[in-house]
Amino acid sequence: MDITLEQPVRARLITAEDQELPVAATLRYAAGDPFAVHLDFPAEISLAEEAATWTFGRTLLEEGLRGPAGTGDVHIWPCGPTRTVVELHSPFGMALLQFDTFALRRFLLRSYAVVPAGREDVGAAVDEGLQALLGNV
Repeated sequence: MDITLEQPVRARLITAEDQELPVAATLRYAAGDPFAVHLDFPAEISLAEEAATWTFGRTLLEEGLRGPAGTGDVHIWPCGPTRTVVELHSPFGMALLQFDTFALRRFLLRSYAVVPAGREDVGAAVDEGLQALLGNV
């Protein structure tokens, strides 16, 4: 059974002028894609006026809650005892967001209730990845 978990979260977008702007987002986890976490942003906060989804490893979220983690487009690190920073890089620029650490931990624990750590079905994930990559070839 493909269970999908969604959790609305509030974030603070840190601007170049050190302003904090509130941002609504949704964390999403699907048992059918057990290694990934999705961070969905609504169209109204996008410069392109389109909804945006960032996908990264569930282990990256776990590691980033304990200490600096990530390479490439997504970096996560704790910022004091109650906040966690998520830094997103794209060809259009960089976004720096602060989340409530408790909300991220709660989501992570809920995802482990759906698919426990170490119990991810690697074979199914590889099959789905190959299907997405190759289509009906």
